[in-house]
Amino acid sequence: MTSTRRPAVGYAMVLVAATLFGINGTVAKVALSSGLSSLRLTEARSAGAFVGLALIALVRDPASLRVARRELPRLALFGAVGVAFVQLFYFLAIHRLAIAIALLIQYLGPLLVAIWARTFGHEHVRRRIWAALGLSLTGLTLMVQLWNGLSLDGLGVAYAFIGAVAYAVYLLLAEREVASRDTISLMAWGFFFATLFWTVVQPWWSFPGHTIARTVSLQGNLSSVHLPVWALVLWVVVLGSIAPFSLIVGALRHVTATRAGVTAMLEPVVATIVAWAWLRESLSAAQLAGAAVVLAGIGLAQTAR
Repeated sequence: MTSTRRPAVGYAMVLVAATLFGINGTVAKVALSSGLSSLRLTEARSAGAFVGLALIALVRDPASLRVARRELPRLALFGAVGVAFVQLFYFLAIHRLAIAIALLIQYLGPLLVAIWARTFGHEHVRRRIWAALGLSLTGLTLMVQLWNGLSLDGLGVAYAFIGAVAYAVYLLLAEREVASRDTISLMAWGFFFATLFWTVVQPWWSFPGHTIARTVSLQGNLSSVHLPVWALVLWVVVLGSIAPFSLIVGALRHVTATRAGVTAMLEPVVATIVAWAWLRESLSAAQLAGAAVVLAGIGLAQTAR
């Protein structure tokens, strides 16, 4: 039976997901300040998200988790490169950059996908993609203030750009796989292989349990509040991964992927506001203008393909 499409419900789900993703950046940055490395936070997030998404898939449709042997190499690539690297380089970037800047640079992923589709995928992509590229590059120039020789942490910017490439790979691989697999089971397998990848790179028996047992200040305007690191990691897993991913998937029953993608651009806006209100991170007038121009470029790119 075909379910009734309710666009208002779909947009509301995307907005809530984007808000949770936006808040998650600040929570993750506080967790990283405890001494927990970006690699370990990525490992913990992957494992927790895998467990949560696999349980959701088992409740909804256990058969959806079945996988053919020929699918395993593609799912492994999706998990290791798409899922693991996107998270890793985002966490590495926000450790050195303001969250808004790191997130906006990584959000260039959809623009890279559209360029790839036009130049290598032989897809019909509207010419507005080049206007989107021009807007995004202009906005980034304002954000990183190139006329000052690069006023931002160079390694942080590099991490964010690598994250953008990884995000583009993630989108391209996911787009191929969702043709034959539902999104929840796809993400469950993606996080499984990401967890497997990190388990090989940094075995669980060496996980710094003493670090997540620490109690840390929430910093900034919440510096008087202290929480255990494990509580922050739990937020990153449940409210920063499982809940927003599930909301996005549910929203696609009511709105198209393009409209969901444009609506999800609320994330960097929320991230900027939360980082300012919580951590006192602020952007200059030029950087705020650049952020607005980048958002316009990303939005235009979403409609070009």
